[in-house]
Amino acid sequence: MSYTVAVRELCEFTAKRGDLDLRFTPAPTAQEGIAGHATVAGRRGKAYQREVPLQCQYKTLTLRGRADGYHAEANELEEVKTYRGDLRRMPDNHRALHWAHLKISGAMLCAEKVLSEIRLTLVYFDIDREEETPLSERHSAQDLQAFLEEHCERFLAWAEQQAAHKAVRDEALAAMAFPHAEFHAGQRTLAEAVYRAAKHRHDVLIQAPTGIGKSVGTVFPALKAMAQQHLDRVFFLTAKTPGRQLGLDAVSSLRKGANDGVLPLRALELVARDKCCEHPDKACHGDACPLARGFYDRLPAARRAAVRLPQLDQAAVRELARGYEVCPYYLSQDLARWADVVVGDYNYFFDQSALLHGLTVVNDWRVGVLVDEAHNLVERGRGMYSAELDQRQLLAVKKTAPPQIRKVLDQVHRAWNRAVRDQEAPYCTYPTPPLVLADALHKATTVLGKHFADNGPEVLTALQQFYFDAMNFLGRCEEFGEHSICDVQLLEPQRAQPALSILCIRNVVPAMFLARRLETATATIAFSATLNPPAYYQDMLGFAPSVRWIDVPSPFSSEQLAVTVVDRISTRYQRRAASLAPIAELIAEQYRRTPGNYLAFFSSFDYLQQVADQLADTCADVPIWRQGPRMSEIDRAGFLERFVPGGQGVGFVVLGGAFAEGIDLPGSRLIGAFIATLGLPQVNPVNEEMRLRMEQLFGAGYDYTYLYPGIRKVVQAAGRVIRSREDRGTTFLIDDRFGKAQIRELLPRWWATA
Repeated sequence: MSYTVAVRELCEFTAKRGDLDLRFTPAPTAQEGIAGHATVAGRRGKAYQREVPLQCQYKTLTLRGRADGYHAEANELEEVKTYRGDLRRMPDNHRALHWAHLKISGAMLCAEKVLSEIRLTLVYFDIDREEETPLSERHSAQDLQAFLEEHCERFLAWAEQQAAHKAVRDEALAAMAFPHAEFHAGQRTLAEAVYRAAKHRHDVLIQAPTGIGKSVGTVFPALKAMAQQHLDRVFFLTAKTPGRQLGLDAVSSLRKGANDGVLPLRALELVARDKCCEHPDKACHGDACPLARGFYDRLPAARRAAVRLPQLDQAAVRELARGYEVCPYYLSQDLARWADVVVGDYNYFFDQSALLHGLTVVNDWRVGVLVDEAHNLVERGRGMYSAELDQRQLLAVKKTAPPQIRKVLDQVHRAWNRAVRDQEAPYCTYPTPPLVLADALHKATTVLGKHFADNGPEVLTALQQFYFDAMNFLGRCEEFGEHSICDVQLLEPQRAQPALSILCIRNVVPAMFLARRLETATATIAFSATLNPPAYYQDMLGFAPSVRWIDVPSPFSSEQLAVTVVDRISTRYQRRAASLAPIAELIAEQYRRTPGNYLAFFSSFDYLQQVADQLADTCADVPIWRQGPRMSEIDRAGFLERFVPGGQGVGFVVLGGAFAEGIDLPGSRLIGAFIATLGLPQVNPVNEEMRLRMEQLFGAGYDYTYLYPGIRKVVQAAGRVIRSREDRGTTFLIDDRFGKAQIRELLPRWWATA
């Protein structure tokens, strides 16, 4: 089998040595790098050959590259690297990579021009000072050829292992059977839609009922498409931790159902850095962290061991990393290149600097993106493409900043005050981001970038965080449009001082940004129990007008779930006090009539506490437990452990929170739900501005801002009750607005409301 690889990719894999070093140094932008290369080339004279194309063949490997410049008269090959700051701070692993690239390019040029030796010069160009630092070495063609062959052999060994794995994997996937005796009702429809999308390379929105097994129903057909070579990789993306586990469980069930329980499939879980860091008190470089010291020296052995493991979940990666004394987080980042299935958060593909998206583009992968609980991507997408600056943060960093930095931060502070000086209302929107402030931020980030380049902070400082926030804000300014609003919130003045403010570029419609990611995927399958109405999700998520929308029929019947609309009670804020006693009485009556485990959903923690207190005071015989604000994963697990089969009690939780979706309590673990709210987002100045923008763009401001997001939360919460065809339960929809025809049209068709 033949392989083609770029010199840069080859070196990235074979030539990295030494420490992991993530000390922050502002790097030149792509435009600055191009300009720097042009400046150096312009100094070389007419005989200088720029952008020299190179190619060679070694065994079954075709190697391609491009050298920056060649002096034929001096027989000198140059590689130019732009940088800023103190060159002595450049990590050794970067230097090793640069020299490896230049040596392999030199070997290729010697072979092409039949040279016996050559002078290699690594030119480091300071982008700010426009100064060159040349580092030169003379090498024989023989030595350079030996160097090239060593690295090619190393790459070929890995490439051949990868090819063998792929062949065995595809054969096993082609023979893989569905892990259960039969498809659940609706599951086959789901699986067929996913397979067709991957095969014919189109996107699809799938609304499928909670409880039919959507995870395995999407992963199975995606892997069958991989076997037919329609896909190179499958990404299973989720919004929350329980969703990741469902994706991993789906792969595990397929593995157990394979021949002899063996499925040569590499599945990797990606988790946030703060959840897997072994030394959170240490900086990410070899002088501070033992797992960063010599990371690249130990990485190849850890990688070889990792790809022999079928399931690389968080625990497995951590154990492997400990055995080889490498950082688990950056080991998993490397393994993302070699995994067949990657399970992780939305941000790994949809964020501005998403790892999986970057790998897809660089490697030209055909990827199937499975977006679990896709309704969550609306709000998450907004967050990815919004930016906020807090003036209190600016003043805090200004106090401790060096004098030269304090000066430019003062200028930002004054520009900020000028931008909002005429604002009297506590909250106000602006047609565009304030230009005077953007100009001041540009100047400040330039000075801060030079400061960090010259001084190289060891750890993340408040000043550095302000720099990142300012750069993000400026990036959002450059792409500001009708998809976002610019707003300013005035803070309460302290001690007779002028009011400070928070400035935000708030993304309202993430479609434009998410569409860029969708375009790089072979097929994106977005699925959820709540993707109705489809036009709303198409408009919000950036799918093309031609996207298919499939509503999978529910396998459940109205006899399984008794849905009662309690429209004699209003849960509107103005009537909330009057609703406490009737809701508590309703819960107690139902519990006494049919004892068991229930969930009661409310619009806020305050409302939750008021009804829970009322029930505790008047009906002490009803056991209750309450969700608390900011519960840890351990606390959430403890809360759910109360829902045992045959248990009795009522859990009070917040609608839209951790217990409103993504949890599975089948059978008698949960027999009913009380939903005491329509789920509408709070009416406040921000949401009202969003409503106006939605009205302007789509002609459906109230529906897009309030109604659809609210009903979606209600349906998700009710979906906790019926998880299989054997389950039976009841749901109470408590609010007078549930009686309206417009609301009932948005509820699942299989419900029979009374």
